[in-house]
Amino acid sequence: MKKLVSVVIPAFNEAENLTVIIDRLESVFSETAYNVEFIFIDDGSKDKTLAILKTIAAVKPNLFYIEFSRNFGHQLALKAGLDKAAGDCVISLDADLQHPPELIIQMLEKWEEGNDVVYTRRKEDKNLPYGKRKSSMLFYKLLNVLSSIHIEDGTADFRLMDKKVIEVFRNFEENEPFIRGLIQWMGYKQIAIDYIPSKRYAGSSKYNVRKMMRFALQGVTSFSIKPLYTAVYLGFSFSMLSILYIPYVFYSVYMGIEVDGWASTIMTIVFFGGLQLIIMGIIGIYIGKMFMQTKNRPNYIIKSTNLVQPL
Repeated sequence: MKKLVSVVIPAFNEAENLTVIIDRLESVFSETAYNVEFIFIDDGSKDKTLAILKTIAAVKPNLFYIEFSRNFGHQLALKAGLDKAAGDCVISLDADLQHPPELIIQMLEKWEEGNDVVYTRRKEDKNLPYGKRKSSMLFYKLLNVLSSIHIEDGTADFRLMDKKVIEVFRNFEENEPFIRGLIQWMGYKQIAIDYIPSKRYAGSSKYNVRKMMRFALQGVTSFSIKPLYTAVYLGFSFSMLSILYIPYVFYSVYMGIEVDGWASTIMTIVFFGGLQLIIMGIIGIYIGKMFMQTKNRPNYIIKSTNLVQPL
């Protein structure tokens, strides 16, 4: 019996890319001996993404769609697809064609060799803007320094996972899952494949600077309490520095030296006020995550789907 491969693709306003990526994927799998199902997750798109998926699904029995009730975000869209996939292995990739579908052949070969997870590492693209490349490098360095896991530079959500990994993954009910971190944390036999990203076929990137910063904070706070320890260390350090200033104050009073310098005083107050707000913000993030988790709300809401398996 042929093995079934599930391909999971989150889509948010990707109407212009859908027919192209489906054609590319079908071309890839025509060269293999696997059965394949394609699962697209419409993450609250405002364009014709869902309408196109429904039209294609009407003539392609192995293409399925999941429509969210609103935009829940890329990570939860990806999780929904992984939760519903029925394959012996599951491959996830983005719909913008920056993840080359042709790499799937190599991923399947590594899987057949006995690897449970085949993940990809994006090589540095010299054509990307300098700021984009440096912010990506900074993201992984910050994540590795402040969290308890190690994620290699350029690791993406373009990966293959064996069915047994997926079955364990489905047990996670985190409010804000950081999937690439979770997969690394789970262990199993993993191997990496390097690739050069393709240019986005159509549309624009959904990740702006604000979303990248939020994603970084989400990753760090999902896997470590090191930021809390860092806040404590900073508090102790500045307290010790302030103690060293006390002898100078006594000396100035004894010698009758006027202690002036309003500008430096105000700067000090502003600095420490900002530091306190940062520390309070860090603590607040952790408390907020616990608050949201205790509500036990569903991670996502499916409005409609053509999947025949029970939801």
